[in-house]
Amino acid sequence: MKRQILLTAAALALTSCSTMPNVGQPTIDELARQYLAVQLAIGEKDPGYVDAYYGPEELAERAEASDDTTTLPMLRARVAALNYTLALLDVEPGSLEAERVCYLRAMLDSADVRLRMLSGEQIAFRDEAEGLFGVRPELIDLSTLDPVLERIEELVPGDESDGPLWQRVNEFQDQFIIPTERLDAVIDAAVAECRARTLPHIPMPESEGFTLSLVTDKPWGGFNYYQGDYQSVIEINTDLPTRLSRAVDVGCHEAYPGHHVYSTLIERDRVNALGQIEYTLLPLYSPRAIISEGSATYGVELAFPGNSQLEYERDVLAPLAGIDASELEDYYALREATSELSGAYYTLAAAYLDGTMDREQVIELSMRYRLQSRERAEQSLRFMDTYRSYVINYGLGEEIVGNAVEAAGDDMESRWERFIGILNTPTLPEDLM
Repeated sequence: MKRQILLTAAALALTSCSTMPNVGQPTIDELARQYLAVQLAIGEKDPGYVDAYYGPEELAERAEASDDTTTLPMLRARVAALNYTLALLDVEPGSLEAERVCYLRAMLDSADVRLRMLSGEQIAFRDEAEGLFGVRPELIDLSTLDPVLERIEELVPGDESDGPLWQRVNEFQDQFIIPTERLDAVIDAAVAECRARTLPHIPMPESEGFTLSLVTDKPWGGFNYYQGDYQSVIEINTDLPTRLSRAVDVGCHEAYPGHHVYSTLIERDRVNALGQIEYTLLPLYSPRAIISEGSATYGVELAFPGNSQLEYERDVLAPLAGIDASELEDYYALREATSELSGAYYTLAAAYLDGTMDREQVIELSMRYRLQSRERAEQSLRFMDTYRSYVINYGLGEEIVGNAVEAAGDDMESRWERFIGILNTPTLPEDLM
């Protein structure tokens, strides 16, 4: 009977954001605290689940103290009950309260999927991605990318004695590796430039800032740990040699106008201005990931429109790194061409995580259809092993956010305004599609 009650509550909780008459439920502020409490409790079972938290310390302490007596079925029951209670709230359609209810329920739906995974349930890649992040990725037939590979062959021609295509591509790109002894200076300069290009469009609190360090032995390329009070800790992984364009990419992605700006605007405009305490917690696995990663990835298009990234790297970063920039235009032409292979990532991730291909098969096909070196293909698999379907959030997120921003028209200021509106509101993927 207990199982039947849990499933009934969960089913009711998954209804649409339309509301039912108020029957004496707690206020939405009280429910937001309950939401934080249950998410923090999930985080105790799933290290890394809580990507950022700067809310009431007593809630975190309570979650930690009760971890030994809390089970996964208990957490699923709490999630379902809270979702059901939110569905009963009588709120005005289109109001701030209605926005909060829809946001909280989307986060709870995602949390339930994550709890199912923690309980050992096997969920297919596409179902998992849709359940956690609110977007269902499309998978392609890898052979459809063969014409793209033929065009890339023309950019880096060679015969068998020159090695396979992936090797020629990587050898050419590796001409632009930043020497280790100059990496700090190049990344610092790139981040400063990203900030200088962002702040005229997105005013930030005077106290905002970050610390940045280079690290090793991580499954990811970069990470932003938002601390609250408009502060971030940013880490850049240097396990693999860092190519020139990556300095601007990570500067935009992790800092300006990416993750640091996103979290700062949420804290300023939602938490501090409106008292919406639920935003003090960012679950790693949630529909917010599509918005967070998508806006961070697309941010470079805003900060460096047109050819300005190439020009900045040619004129500033390449001399700072001691790199010959005479073939930088060819490097960018190759970079643009290889971006057409991005669809292979989801197909290979699905095959690997669903068990239809083994590790070696995925590595070999990554070398063929993503033109990665073995070393970079293995690093991609390390990310999949750790974060599974999270891989969709970068490419699909950039597409979703980018399309929404560019719908504002060709005027760059209008695009920046649209971008800000996506960042500082409770935007879900469905709002942009």
